[in-house]
Amino acid sequence: MKGPSLADFYTAVATAVDAEPSTLLPPDIQREIGHFNIFNVADLFRRLGKGKTPPSPYNRRAYYKISLNRGRSRAEYADKVIDIEQNALLFATPKVPYHWLPLEMDQTGYFCIFTSEFLLPAKSGVVLDELPIFRAGGYPVFTVTDEECVEIEAIFQKMTREISSGYAFKYDLLRNYVLELIHFGQKLQPATALYPAHSASARVSSLFGELLERQFPIESPQQRLQLRTATAYADRLAVHVNHLNKVLKESTGRTTTELIGGRVVQEAKLLLKQTNWTVSEVSDSLGFAEVAHFCNFFKRHTELSPGAFRA
Repeated sequence: MKGPSLADFYTAVATAVDAEPSTLLPPDIQREIGHFNIFNVADLFRRLGKGKTPPSPYNRRAYYKISLNRGRSRAEYADKVIDIEQNALLFATPKVPYHWLPLEMDQTGYFCIFTSEFLLPAKSGVVLDELPIFRAGGYPVFTVTDEECVEIEAIFQKMTREISSGYAFKYDLLRNYVLELIHFGQKLQPATALYPAHSASARVSSLFGELLERQFPIESPQQRLQLRTATAYADRLAVHVNHLNKVLKESTGRTTTELIGGRVVQEAKLLLKQTNWTVSEVSDSLGFAEVAHFCNFFKRHTELSPGAFRA
């Protein structure tokens, strides 16, 4: 199951604003450095026409996105629903499905999209998925003050001017502006999210979260979830399962089995809604030996059968 690609994004936006996809691409785009582009939210809404909203299905994307939004809206990330009353800075990664829904048409702001190749370590010294802002289970939406909004807008405005310039090294400069936005967002996070305690327990908890997220997404019926039990995760982390349970219960309030089950349910919902796989194929891909076991598991967590949820 692949999320919308860059080509899908440009086709959808171009169709919505009645334009050719090529007109939305940056001038003299250099494809060998990955992809980067920036959009003005107010301009996009104006081109869409009255009452229309930008196409934004609930799904994973094949690219990263940073958005500054002014106006009431709602963001859905994985199993989180976040209502935004005024100004917000949003970060999206290909690993996590998301959806942005404007609750009023008077929206302003900016957003940029870019691929991992654009910020390859060789170019920026940064590994995106190792940054706190893009880690699984992080805090991707931040309310910002009017003063902070002005600072963020200034960065996006510099991006807008630079992408149309003839400067030979403009993509190096744009890369620095992206990193500036990322660091701005990371400074908005609680100190505990940025600098977790360097204890053995904190490390085990962090490694468990990263190992859990590495099992996903499930992208084809032939793919199988590799780790399904608390014991399997404990073995991979070289700790006793009782110790893993104790650490996770202290740090999250949930047991290892509950955390695994919650993430499996989240993936099951995505597969049921976004693919035409049979329930049996979804069950197999998520590591269930019998379809009946999967149906019972899903109903226990959602109070719906897989078929009823899909309908």
